[in-house]
Amino acid sequence: MPNRPLRGIAFMTAAVAVFAVMDALLKALTARYPPLQVAALRGAASLPFIALPLLLSGRAATLMPRRPGMHLLRGLLMVVVMGGFLYAVRSLSLADAYSIFLTAPLMVTALAALVLHEHVGWRRWLAILIGLGGALVMLRPSASGFATVAAIGALVAALGYACNAILLRVLTRTDTTASVALWSIAVMTVVAAAIALPAWVTVGRTDIWLIIALGVVGAVAQMCMIEAFRAAPASVIAPFEYSALFWGICIDWVVWQALPTLRVLAGGGIVIGCGLYIIWRERELTMRR
Repeated sequence: MPNRPLRGIAFMTAAVAVFAVMDALLKALTARYPPLQVAALRGAASLPFIALPLLLSGRAATLMPRRPGMHLLRGLLMVVVMGGFLYAVRSLSLADAYSIFLTAPLMVTALAALVLHEHVGWRRWLAILIGLGGALVMLRPSASGFATVAAIGALVAALGYACNAILLRVLTRTDTTASVALWSIAVMTVVAAAIALPAWVTVGRTDIWLIIALGVVGAVAQMCMIEAFRAAPASVIAPFEYSALFWGICIDWVVWQALPTLRVLAGGGIVIGCGLYIIWRERELTMRR
């Protein structure tokens, strides 16, 4: 496999930026529709871009699930992730939600040790604890109007994402990437729609274009992400996932004329710093081995 780090970094940065645009579209939709209805619409918009290219190219067999129970569990976790995150961005700025959601990589490392029995040394455990302390800084209510309940929604989404990542490590041992993506999103779409159905709001004509844009933007972001991992090792490009906070701040400022509070910036800085240390430490240990 070729190692082109600059190409990988460029595609990862582009992927994170495009995902931020997608999240901005989701935030706009949550102003008019319930969060789980938005999650269902986002999933429905994505499914054609996953399935049609494979069906038209005669690769339908790659979509067959080998462990349907785990696909179902991952889809249910995605409902938690999407529901929690969309509830958060409904009340919070993108930067506020991202700052808390970026605790997910810390949780992935902790769960890998507890569930998969991967070795995690005391330095990384200390970084995890400090990073979660940074999240507590952001969760503390204040007179600035920081929505604590919405912040907890972002934290729940981060925990669901971490559990999903651990499940993904197990599921990809037997199932293709295409089947994992298709069935997990399909389950999420159906379950989210079923929960949202009693309070379903009729989608306006102008919003149909936003939903189509969600599917297109999501597909572009996924292709950029795949190309990034194809071009360079994960240890090289993973730190650039934290650029999400930068894009969130830019979009908040341009679209909603909002900027994060100093407390959120401080807590987010702690979380990102600890996450980058864990990535660096894992890379160092890999190189030693």
